[in-house]
Amino acid sequence: MIAKTLLTAGLALLAAGQVAIAQEQPRRGGTLNFSIAAEPPTYDCHASSTFAVIQRMAPHYSTVLKYEPHKYPAIVGDLAESWTVSPDNLSYTVKLHPGVLFHDGTTLTSEDVKASYDRIANPPAGINSARRDSMVKLDSISTPDPLTVVFKLKEVDVAFLNNLASPWNCIFSAAKLKADPNFPAKNVLGTGPFKFTGHVAGSTWTGERFDGYFRKGHPYLDGFRAITMSSSAMLNALAGGQVDAEFRGVSPPERDRIVRELGQNAQVFEEPWLLHMLVTFNNEKAPFNDARVRKALSIAIDRWGAGASLGRISPLRNVGGILPPGSPYASTDEELVKLPGFGKDMVAARAEARRLLKEAGQENLTFTLANRSIAPYVANGIYLIDQWRQIGVKVEHQQLELAAYFSSMSSGNYDVIIDSFTDYSPDPNTGAIKYISTDRSPQAFSRHTDRKLDELFDLQAKTTDQAERRKLIRELEFRALDQAYAVPFLYWHRIVVMNQRVRNWSMSPFHMIYQDLGDVWLRP
Repeated sequence: MIAKTLLTAGLALLAAGQVAIAQEQPRRGGTLNFSIAAEPPTYDCHASSTFAVIQRMAPHYSTVLKYEPHKYPAIVGDLAESWTVSPDNLSYTVKLHPGVLFHDGTTLTSEDVKASYDRIANPPAGINSARRDSMVKLDSISTPDPLTVVFKLKEVDVAFLNNLASPWNCIFSAAKLKADPNFPAKNVLGTGPFKFTGHVAGSTWTGERFDGYFRKGHPYLDGFRAITMSSSAMLNALAGGQVDAEFRGVSPPERDRIVRELGQNAQVFEEPWLLHMLVTFNNEKAPFNDARVRKALSIAIDRWGAGASLGRISPLRNVGGILPPGSPYASTDEELVKLPGFGKDMVAARAEARRLLKEAGQENLTFTLANRSIAPYVANGIYLIDQWRQIGVKVEHQQLELAAYFSSMSSGNYDVIIDSFTDYSPDPNTGAIKYISTDRSPQAFSRHTDRKLDELFDLQAKTTDQAERRKLIRELEFRALDQAYAVPFLYWHRIVVMNQRVRNWSMSPFHMIYQDLGDVWLRP
């Protein structure tokens, strides 16, 4: 399991901190105010991959399963009261809690679960399903009665329970989807602990306690307010006590400033993050349709030096391949340094990069690097541009606001783009999808097709023998890095700072789980 570290004000280690907080006596009432750095491009959980959506939507929705608070990656039921798996691992039968209500007073049934997962697996025309690839092994969904859902698979998927626990797989109303398949993009109607009460674009998002929530006694809060603000404004507001929390993460210098100003009122959580930055090449554009050019640009990057230098000023810290470092199927450091782009002899690496560019006729390569305009993306871009300068490549840095950034990435209107990928599980079935063919994975923006990669991915996904699965993943990883359609840069280190009055929030290596706020309460 990925190591965890919990710190409090003054950065004193508290080994049992989260357990102690969880055992405190909860108090009801109060409004949680938290900051968030970006506006949501949609309200649709199924279509999105950004924290700007899920940190607002999670309080309003439920999922079939979920990750157990304070015990990640253990899985427990959310809407599911219980579930069973057939001996052949091809059938998952879920029994739902009775009496679950949507916020409009209608009762949730198995048909709502079926309609939601049908939409993820086979989206109607015009509907974007960002995780359609996670459902490729789904054969059918049946509803024997109003409280039973049966998922049948075409072949074994060793990560299927993780799919059912994905925070993105919100359960929508079947009736609303039937009337308008795009209903969730502009409307919020779920069964979660909080009812949606308003969104003022560029300002606030609000929710209030849903008294009909199926988990009796929850939530504790009267409501919450998510306030859109820049990083600098967030620092001032959190340090000054105007907001209670920022859930995504801050840099080490930002952590130190907030702790210094809040003093004993600060609590800090830290652990490695299932989030990494990628350099994604547009494989439909010359010269990035040439593997020599892509590989040259990848091996010219000193990732180990980047982790040491950027880790002091930003969340970018840990060096890893296509899977999070330290996770069960990730490469060890000894394996990693043998992979393309991860060697430590940068003199030799840059000489090879220049040779590849010359061989490809691209000694005078120039291009535009598209990027987001927020931290730590900007620092990431500046570092990469300097690395490429050292092999004679000139790069223009194009910094975009969120909507323009996602538009460029999804439309292919870029040369090279800094991408990020946040996984909710360290399992390769969810993590490696960023590197397979674009027609197989909506998460892969590199616009490439590689059936060998797809074949290796499919083989490992159904392999239950851990040693054999690890061998297949090493083959997949080498091919992905050697072809360099998209390549990992650095993994983040998550640092969350909040006011001590926020209690029973669960830290995790993923900033998009434990955000329904149903267990959170405020100390006076």
